Amino acid sequence: MERKISGGGEFVNQAFDSTGDNETSFSGNGNGVSNGDHRAVRASVVSAFGHDTLDRVPHIDLYRNAGSISGHRAVRPSLQELHDVFQKGGDISVPETLADDEESSEGFPSDDLESAVPVEKKKGGPIKFGWIKGVLVRCMLNIWGVMLFIRLSWVFGQAGWGLGIVVILLSCVVTTITGLSMSAICTNGIVRGGGAYYLISRSLGPEFGGSIGLIFAFANAVAVSMYVVGFAETVVQLLVDYDSIMVDPLNDIRIIGCITVVLLLGISLAGMAWEAKAQIVLLVILLAAIVNVFVGTFIPATETKKTQGFFNYQANIFMENFTPDFRGAESFFSVFAIFFPAATGILAGANISGDLKDPQAAIPKGTLWAILITGITYLAVALSVSACVVRDATGNMTSFINTTFMPAEDCNGPSVAACELGYNFSSCVTNPDSCKFGSMHNFQVMTMVSGFGPLIIAGTFSATLSSALASLVSAPKVFQALCKDNIYTALHFFAKGSGKNNEPIRGYVLTFLISVAFILIGDLNVIAPIISNFFLASYALINFSCFHASYAKSPGWRPAYKFYNMWLSLVGAVLCCVVMFVINWWAALLTYGIEILLYIYVTVKKPNVNWGSSTQAVTFVSAVSNALSLSGIEEHVKNFRPQIIVLTGSVRTRPALLDLAHSLSKTYGLCLTSEVFVGPRWKVLQEMNAGMEKNQLWLHKNKRKAFYTAVASDDFRQGADALLQSSGLGRLKPNILMMGFKRDWRSADTQAIKNYVGVLHDAFDFEYGTLVLRVPQGLDMSQFVEVEEEMMKAAKEQEAQEKEVMSNGVKGKGRFRKSKNSSQQVLTTRVSVCSPPPPQEAKINDMLLEASTQFQKKQSKGTIDVWWLFDDGGLTLLLPYILTTRKKWKDCKLRIFVAGQPGRTEQDKEDMKTLLIKFRINCSDINVIDDLHIGPKSDNWKAFEDMIEPFRLHEGGKDKARSEALREESPWMITDEELSSFEEKTNLQVRLNELLREKSSSANLIIVSMPIARKESVSDHLYMAWLDTLTKNLPPTLLIRGNHKSVLTFYS
Repeated sequence: MERKISGGGEFVNQAFDSTGDNETSFSGNGNGVSNGDHRAVRASVVSAFGHDTLDRVPHIDLYRNAGSISGHRAVRPSLQELHDVFQKGGDISVPETLADDEESSEGFPSDDLESAVPVEKKKGGPIKFGWIKGVLVRCMLNIWGVMLFIRLSWVFGQAGWGLGIVVILLSCVVTTITGLSMSAICTNGIVRGGGAYYLISRSLGPEFGGSIGLIFAFANAVAVSMYVVGFAETVVQLLVDYDSIMVDPLNDIRIIGCITVVLLLGISLAGMAWEAKAQIVLLVILLAAIVNVFVGTFIPATETKKTQGFFNYQANIFMENFTPDFRGAESFFSVFAIFFPAATGILAGANISGDLKDPQAAIPKGTLWAILITGITYLAVALSVSACVVRDATGNMTSFINTTFMPAEDCNGPSVAACELGYNFSSCVTNPDSCKFGSMHNFQVMTMVSGFGPLIIAGTFSATLSSALASLVSAPKVFQALCKDNIYTALHFFAKGSGKNNEPIRGYVLTFLISVAFILIGDLNVIAPIISNFFLASYALINFSCFHASYAKSPGWRPAYKFYNMWLSLVGAVLCCVVMFVINWWAALLTYGIEILLYIYVTVKKPNVNWGSSTQAVTFVSAVSNALSLSGIEEHVKNFRPQIIVLTGSVRTRPALLDLAHSLSKTYGLCLTSEVFVGPRWKVLQEMNAGMEKNQLWLHKNKRKAFYTAVASDDFRQGADALLQSSGLGRLKPNILMMGFKRDWRSADTQAIKNYVGVLHDAFDFEYGTLVLRVPQGLDMSQFVEVEEEMMKAAKEQEAQEKEVMSNGVKGKGRFRKSKNSSQQVLTTRVSVCSPPPPQEAKINDMLLEASTQFQKKQSKGTIDVWWLFDDGGLTLLLPYILTTRKKWKDCKLRIFVAGQPGRTEQDKEDMKTLLIKFRINCSDINVIDDLHIGPKSDNWKAFEDMIEPFRLHEGGKDKARSEALREESPWMITDEELSSFEEKTNLQVRLNELLREKSSSANLIIVSMPIARKESVSDHLYMAWLDTLTKNLPPTLLIRGNHKSVLTFYS
């Protein structure tokens, strides 16, 4: 409602018609802006309730839009007009809004394990590596893998050096973008052990990290088998050359592969120091082998090598090898799938991040240099071979031709360049099996080209074994980090480490078993595409992590490495995903399927970790952005949502109140559970701060979609005032106050009653819809919560004493007996306050416990009876409708009760039926109550008089001076004048209770329009008596009063 400030500074309601003294004559709209709509009191209102009232009965005209062509718009009185002090002068003053409390509590920082500074290495401590030995060497050795000496010539033979360069550059683009993204993530804080898993999990959270971590560790384990199979293939080729096959080529690969993995496992188990020394030796051999290839290309080719397709550098051979020549089922992407695993070694250094001296500096520097060096090496070796070796060669001296009798221009077939050089390999077209040499057929081309063949074989051994060794170390390290975080509780067994370097021995054994299983496949071309997809999925998430963290614009995202771009990272992530499907669509689907299943598993399990992920940051940014966008949009009745602030106290204190509020707001709106800590701030602040997180965690654990907030105040009303004024943000601000009924109001002190009723007055002043819940057994469960907390505290002390006794070295039965006796004393001391209650009290407690969970259970078939007596904007009808949409309440039907004029019951029923149809709200029955104006029964009236008797002043029979003295002495008591003035409204509450007991005693829930008491006119005790009388001896009853603004509409 719009308010204007008068000359005196107070708020004036412009909707009040100041021309008359009768409160039934008002003009203006419901928002306080005069538009000429006349508020005439219908005769049915007077007849239905037996006295004049400004309240409107529900009617369709109240919900029409202005200018409706189907009927005139009626205007209901505003909440302020009903609730504020009645002034004959016509102005209704509204008090100034209370100022927010500007004092703030101090925050207490929590320990962040991720920000802890690593302990400096002491003498004899764990071995740590620098960027060269720890990252550069490992990455180069892993990238210079099996592809360099066994498959690179085949890749360029199939794709030609034109597309072959594209294959290498595309791989380098993917790895370089990933390296840049990884560098940014690595330099945004301390990096622990776990490599890619650690980077992704700390950036995107445990859901993404847990799913990709398992896949990445498995991919490294499978990579071991791929590199070992490459090594075994080389050995088996030597055995074939020397006719020393043991069984057959495939089984020999399996046998040699298994033996090799056992030896590698032994090196790994010896420790990181031995593994690092082995890597250096292998690097020296590998570098010598690479140099040997270049040297061999300049040594003049022998006749034997020429028959095998090697002719030194020849321009015609180089140009002939430019174009692709895919054969069989091969294509660009299948060739790329075979080559790409060679590029996956970029994470070899990051995977041992826990063993690096300075991971933040070492990983970016070592990884990017490794990508550059190895990329140039691959291109140089491949182009050199492409300029020297033809695709097809027979290896037979008979292929030599005399160019005198066969001119070069007569050459045709696949190897024109060889023909021009005097060798005819055209038989490879008619009889492909006759061709065993050339880049398309011979996987040992590098050995043939080199200056010293055995050195290439040694280089092949070095490349394959170093890559296999790096992967064999990486897989257990990543897996151990994953298991330490306990995301998958069943795998925590593998988190244990051994020795000063905390070596994952159990992880090594598991990796060994996985590797052996894949070695038994024995086919490199089958293994490579699977690994490609697993690694690409990891790369995609590393890139996405960098993009996501940058997009979130979290103040915590401050990477020291600046040479990255969020959009480039996103392109890299998309590129990885596209390449996955291009390489092998079914493997890509399988990879994503496994990742999604693991993601869902981790999400459901909800690991108890908080790493400050970018997912949380983006969620926050989205929430703020959406809240701001909502604040710029004018509210519309169709988008009304119940946003409830519930005065529950501690979240466990009034479970029935919280459960019903949650049922009303879940998925529809906001639910804010609130607690007021009464007392001096310095006394209650510590308790309040300690309970904040505990109460919110309880809500989360018990799946209550609600927030918890608390305030400290000198009295309850001031605290509730602060909550009503300051809770919420923009459109996410509560619009409904929900409280429990104060059952002990008769025995409570006067100030407590004043505070309780004062909160209701304040809610009306701030234009909140107001709900009061009463259940027969009561709502307060604080005594049970206290007992439970005492029991838990005693149990913890018992456990602590048992541990203390056990640590003292006492063994056997004596230790147990001592522990049991001492802890039993603690338990007895703690719970002495909760000795078994008397039978009658125990029965009451059982009933209270059952009542506290009544709204958690599925409601039996029955009804929700809605007594919509006063039109409050439709909140009294909307909330029960929302309840019927819940699973727990779906078997309950709505029954509507409305007040009607005697003699026109059917007409009032049809009017209500029409209104409900337009609102699209179904109900099982509509009842028109046409006897509300009849006086209550004498015994019920007598019961009401007995209820208020202790609070009556009885000043009527005394002289004026004595009466004034009594009023000044006890201003809170009910005067005879007040009781006489509100006799009709009092009669209505008693009469309503009679009707409620008569017609709704078997309902699952009763919802009744809440009566309003005018400020400074109705005493607090009389108002409490009205509420008590109205709701006593009934099933659970919810009193509702909307803020008299429409929450329902029948317009689209």
